[in-house]
Amino acid sequence: MLPPRDRLPILQQAGQTGTVLERISGGTRARPLPISRDEMLDRGWDAVDVVFVSGDAYVDHPSFAAAILGRVLEAAGFRVAILPQPDWRSCDPWKTFGRPRLFFAVSAGNMDSMINHYTANRKVRNDDAYSPGGRIGRRPDRATLAYCQRSREAFKGVPVIAGGVEASLRRLAHYDYWSDKVRRSILLDCKADLLAFGMGEELILQIARRLEAGETVRDLRDLRGVAYAMGASETPPNDALTLPSYEEVVQDKRSFARATKMIHNETNPYNARRLIQWHDRQAVVANPPTLPISEGSMDSVYGLPYTRKPHPAYHESIPAFEMIKDSVTIMRGCFGGCTFCSITTHQGRIIQSRSKESIKREVREMADDADFKGVVSDIGGPTANMYQMRCLKPEVEAVCRRQSCVHPKICKLLGTDHGPLVKLMKDVRETPGVKKALVASGIRMDLARRSPEYMRELTKHHVGGHLKVAPEHTDPEVLDKMRKPSGDDFEAFAEIFDQESKRANKKQFLIPYYIASHPGSDLDAMIDLALYLKRTGYRPDQVQDFIPAPFDVATAMYYTGIDPFTGKEVHIARHLRDRKLQRALMQFFKPENYFQVRKALEKAGRQDLIGSGCDCLISERPPREAIAARRRESRLFQGEYVHHIKGGKPNGKKRKSRNQPGTGYRPARPSTVDETVEKPAVVKGRKNSSSQKRRKRTDRPQ
Repeated sequence: MLPPRDRLPILQQAGQTGTVLERISGGTRARPLPISRDEMLDRGWDAVDVVFVSGDAYVDHPSFAAAILGRVLEAAGFRVAILPQPDWRSCDPWKTFGRPRLFFAVSAGNMDSMINHYTANRKVRNDDAYSPGGRIGRRPDRATLAYCQRSREAFKGVPVIAGGVEASLRRLAHYDYWSDKVRRSILLDCKADLLAFGMGEELILQIARRLEAGETVRDLRDLRGVAYAMGASETPPNDALTLPSYEEVVQDKRSFARATKMIHNETNPYNARRLIQWHDRQAVVANPPTLPISEGSMDSVYGLPYTRKPHPAYHESIPAFEMIKDSVTIMRGCFGGCTFCSITTHQGRIIQSRSKESIKREVREMADDADFKGVVSDIGGPTANMYQMRCLKPEVEAVCRRQSCVHPKICKLLGTDHGPLVKLMKDVRETPGVKKALVASGIRMDLARRSPEYMRELTKHHVGGHLKVAPEHTDPEVLDKMRKPSGDDFEAFAEIFDQESKRANKKQFLIPYYIASHPGSDLDAMIDLALYLKRTGYRPDQVQDFIPAPFDVATAMYYTGIDPFTGKEVHIARHLRDRKLQRALMQFFKPENYFQVRKALEKAGRQDLIGSGCDCLISERPPREAIAARRRESRLFQGEYVHHIKGGKPNGKKRKSRNQPGTGYRPARPSTVDETVEKPAVVKGRKNSSSQKRRKRTDRPQ
C-alpha cells in the first residue's frame, strides 16, 4: 500500500502546539543554541536533553544539519545544546553540559571527514570550509568513531545516536579509499547504540519523544531510517534481505559488486526491504529509509527561528557560511542517480519541495536584514530545476526500482513542468529589497531544455555573468557509467543559452565542469575531451578528480573494476601516475603540465597531437615555464615537511604511552592559521633514496 504523501506532518504538528520559541518577528531575534555551560545556565537550565556533537563549526542556518535538527527538537520543547568541533583528545569537552537526559547525537559534519581532510591524491587539504578561518585540524579523521568513543567515555549509559553523511554512507561494509580496503560497518567500530541515516528531522523527533516516554534505545529498532548492530546471541529479523557477508565482500570483488547492486535496489522508501549483513557472528541490520516528508513539514523545518549566522563566539569567517549565507533552499532530493554522487543516496530520489509562501517569507526576512546586500546568491537545492517534480503515477512510483528517472532517457512518467519554478523565480526577484536572485545550484540541462520559458527566464534574470554547469565528460561510455546524458545534450543547452543571452542583450558564459579518472575513463577518452576543450575554447581553471566516496556505485566500480548493474568490466585509472596524466590532459594549455601531457600522448600513441598543427595539444619543444616547473617539482622530492599540531607530536614520533595525550585520531599536521610549517630540509644525494621513500610513506594518511 502506498503511504499517503500528505500524511499528518509530525514537524508541523510540533510547531503548532505552542512550544516555546523566540520569535524573529516583532523586533525580536532568535538566540543561537548554547555551545557553553554559561550559555546553558543563562537560559535557566541545569541540564539538557540532547547534546549534538558536530565536526563542523556551529552555524545557525538551515543549510547546516546541526542547526536544523537542533531547532526541530527545540520547537518540540526539548532542551538542546551544541558541542561543535570539540577537542577529541579527552572526554572533558563532552562533560560541558553535564549528563544529557536523553542522548548524544553524533555527526562528523556536513561531509565525510576523510573527504574533508584529503584530496583525490590523498594529500592533506590546505583548508576546511566548515571551520573558523578555514583552519585545518579541528576534527579527527573518521570523526564519528572518535566522537562516539568520547561520548560513551564521558557518561556511561547515555544512548549514543550516530548520524550525518559519514555514518549514513558507512552503515554497511564499504570500500574505504584512504586505507584502500573494505571496512566493516561503522556501527561495529564506533559502537553507537543506533545509527540514523538519511535526512533525519522526523526521525530524531521520534527518537527523542520515545526515549522521553521511557522506551529504551533497543525499542527504537523498529524505526525507519535506522541501522543497528545485533549481539551475537540475538535473533536477527526474519523478513530481511540478506546481503553478502563482510567476509565475502572482502574476499571476492564480485560479491562486493553484488552487494552494492542489492543495496541500491532498496533505496526507494515505498518498496525498500530491510537489509541484513553478517560480520562474522554479528549482524548489522539496516531498516528501510524514512518516507519523504510533506510540504507542510518542509515549511515547518525551514520556518523555524534561525539566526542565519555563525555563533557569536566565532571571530573568524567560516568559508562554507560565506558561500551559502544568502541562499535559499527550495527543495531536497535528486532523481538523477549519478553514480559518483551521494545526494540521491542520502536525501533520496523523491523530490520534497517547500511551498512558494514559505520560500517567499524567508526571502522577505532576508531582505529585512541590515546585512543583506540585495543579492540572493542561490535559489535551489541539490539541483536547481527539480522543484515540485514528481512521478505522475504514484502507484508506479510505489513499486519502481529504477536507479535514475532521467537515465538512459527521461522517464515518460516523470513530471518535468518548470512552470511552478518559473513563477517562484519571478516572485523572488520581485521581492522588495532584492536586487538580483541568482541560480547557482547544478542545473539539470536535459530537463532545462524541455522548457523554453525556463531557459528564457534563467538567462534574462538569474545568471550573474557566468553559469556553472556539469557535463562531466564527452566520452559516451564514461557518461553512461556516470548516468549522465550524452555530450550532445550539453551542446544543445549551450546553443540555447547563447541564443537567449543574445536576445536579452547580455554577455554571459558557461563554465563547464569535468571529472578526470572516473571509472571507464582511459587516456583515449581524456584525449578526446582535451581536443573538445581546445575546439570549443573552454579552459577549465579547476579540475575535479574522481574521489571514491563510500557507498557510491562508482566507488564499487573503482574498487572491483566491475559495473555492479551490468556485470561488465570497467577500465580504472587506479595508480596515482595515471590519475595525474588524466588531470593534466584537462589542462593541457598550462605550461607546467607540458611534460605530463606529452607523456600521456606518447603513452596513448598520439604523437600526432604534438607539434604546431591546428589540432595539436602541445608544441614539439617545451616552453620555458614547463622546464622551470619541472625543476621546482624535482626539488620538492629532496626533502620533507615536518608537520606539527598543538599538543601533538610530529609525524613519525611515537607517544610514550597510550594514555599520554597526543594527536589522537588525526594525523599531525599544521593549520593554515595557527601553526608553522618548517621549510623542507635539502637532502643531498639521490632523490629516490630508500630513506626518502620511507619518509614519503609516513606522510600518507593511515
